Amino acid sequence: MRLAFVASHTSVAQEARHALVERYGEVPPAEAEVIVALGGDGFMLRTLHTYRALEVPVYGMKLGQVGFLMNKYRAEDLPGRIAKAHAAVLHPLEMHTVDVAGVERKALAFNEVSLIRQSNQAAHLEVKLDGEVKLPVLVCDGVLVATPAGSTAYNLSAYGPILPLDANVLALTPISAFRPRRWRGAILPHRTEVSLRILDPGKRPVSATADFHEMRDVLRVDVRQAEGRGVSLLFDPEHNLEQRILDEQFAQD
Repeated sequence: MRLAFVASHTSVAQEARHALVERYGEVPPAEAEVIVALGGDGFMLRTLHTYRALEVPVYGMKLGQVGFLMNKYRAEDLPGRIAKAHAAVLHPLEMHTVDVAGVERKALAFNEVSLIRQSNQAAHLEVKLDGEVKLPVLVCDGVLVATPAGSTAYNLSAYGPILPLDANVLALTPISAFRPRRWRGAILPHRTEVSLRILDPGKRPVSATADFHEMRDVLRVDVRQAEGRGVSLLFDPEHNLEQRILDEQFAQD
């Protein structure tokens, strides 16, 4: 099995990478059958962004603080584990922003797109779904659009719903909504285009972030699922991503 090994910059991840290369050999990512990522969830997201165009499956092993997207680290019989692994296809979101200077930018997000106020003033946002205004004014600290894989991350911390991986839906979740007071978000069909317009960008500036790509002083943000850009993430059968998402709904901590 042709394996490529990538690791976060921590000493423990780099030492593990060296040991695995010594044991199994390695090839460049472009020539690999599987890319093995060593680190935490943040490093996994960067790996998916860096190598998604190669269309090579990624198998992660946890050597970081958070490892929801990772398997347990074990050096023994790595090719055998990968051969038995279950694939979960992650479909990213595409974020298109226009800032107050008229500059347009795009970025992808495998977890979520989030809008956050940049000042002590609450953000005032207009929310459109497929071109139809659903909330003329949302007063909040922010709002996010999360994929099923990302629904257990920032979305869960903001009291958004956990989404089954194969549900073909997205979560639209407010962050500390002040008005409408009773609005707790929505579950949307995965093909919904979400358009968020900042109503008072001069007095109430807002930033937009797709995973770790941040755009400041945005005026409008459009979010939709990126077509034809799925990435395969591999999981050990006993801890596949669908089961993890289900178990997270019954977590006790």
